[in-house]
Amino acid sequence: MWNERYSQPGFAYGTAPNDFLVSVTDIIPLGKILSLAEGEGRNAVYLASRGYDVVAVDSSGVGMGKAKQFALDCGVTIATVVADLRDFHIAPESWEGIVSIYCHLPSAIRVPLHKSVVNGLKCGGVFVLEAFSLRQIGYGTGGPQSEDMLMSLDALRQELAGLRLIHAVETEREVLEGRHHTGMASIVQIVAVKDDSYPIDSKPSTVLS
Repeated sequence: MWNERYSQPGFAYGTAPNDFLVSVTDIIPLGKILSLAEGEGRNAVYLASRGYDVVAVDSSGVGMGKAKQFALDCGVTIATVVADLRDFHIAPESWEGIVSIYCHLPSAIRVPLHKSVVNGLKCGGVFVLEAFSLRQIGYGTGGPQSEDMLMSLDALRQELAGLRLIHAVETEREVLEGRHHTGMASIVQIVAVKDDSYPIDSKPSTVLS
């Protein structure tokens, strides 16, 4: 499905980075960032333009090919990996940041993946997630229509045990990202840090709602 979607002209979700990610990027320490289910490269290219060393992973070879070309066109460098996230190995304590933007997977894959995310962050590393919530079913503005592939804050708190959540919100907001994410949507947002080195009163610079 994803190869077919990304084979269409243009960019399925646009070329602009996710605006929630943009609003919290300054919280992520400079260094290596892993972007999960990166698609056609919009978030990876943005992060590379901010000085991060970005590795983008996606199951679609077509998407990763477009991401490489997009990075080249924008004058930045990203590394790309074509892999099924069911099998992708996140090396422990290896990443300053891990990003998951609309990375929707069956819970049987998502739960162990999130455990690997927790283990994969270095001390002080930051995890950023935005995804559709369970209430997104019926909105018609994007995302899977399977409850098992949607997310809730309660489940995410359990799946991300070991991280300190400094921003955890379930809300409704307008999402305008290309042809497939367009309109009012019910979403969850997470910003989490690996340890207690981050000041307790720190918040993302902008909270979207």
